Amino acid sequence: MIPCRPPGGATPLRAVSFDAAGTLFHPVRPVGELYAMVAARHGITADPEDLDRRFHAAFRAAPPLAFPPLPDSERGRREKAWWRAIVRRVFAGTPVADVDRCFEALFALFASAEAWRADPDAAPLLTRLRAAGLRILVVSNFDTRVRGVLAALGLADTIDAITISSEAGAAKPDPRIFARALANARLRAYEVLHVGDSARDDLPAARGAGLEVVLVGDPEVGAEAPDATRVPRLAAAAAYIERRLPRPARDAR
Repeated sequence: MIPCRPPGGATPLRAVSFDAAGTLFHPVRPVGELYAMVAARHGITADPEDLDRRFHAAFRAAPPLAFPPLPDSERGRREKAWWRAIVRRVFAGTPVADVDRCFEALFALFASAEAWRADPDAAPLLTRLRAAGLRILVVSNFDTRVRGVLAALGLADTIDAITISSEAGAAKPDPRIFARALANARLRAYEVLHVGDSARDDLPAARGAGLEVVLVGDPEVGAEAPDATRVPRLAAAAAYIERRLPRPARDAR
């Protein structure tokens, strides 16, 4: 999508969109360690590092977590089935009945603040942007549990709208998830800047929809996308956001 810019080339920023997991919040421990902890409670002994490798491989190999329009109850069932398939791959070789009991506990864990921590920069940055008059969006490949996680971490009150792949019918790196978010918020692409952590997902999806993108991460993230704007931590994205604010808003901070 090519953004339709206003006459004269001005690009007033009206909103900032954020990825959720990996950007606004993070696992409290590596995913493999959390999986091993829950598995041990259900009599499954597994190496955390091996589980971590298996999880990331299964997650990358999974189909997009995106469905056509569905009733909420059916969408929830489909989301859960999607995650159950991943967990079964992670614990391949373990009896299915044991894995399914473990899965129910894992699904509940990752719906709670027990599994997640807010990025230390998230609340201050979101509050600062709201004070500057910007709207805050979340565009995520997470499922419907993300709303409860954001609320439990104390971030929900600063967010104006949340677009998730299972509701949008498209998952990053597909730009259509951003087209849906923009349409829902009645915004044009040039009015929104996206902040995310993935050169594989956030960057092509947001760019493909016409948004400016800032990636948050270490030099390895930069190596994946050498032409992208990268900052080492979330708070540093403020400089790229504020340079697109009108002078009065910049001065107000």
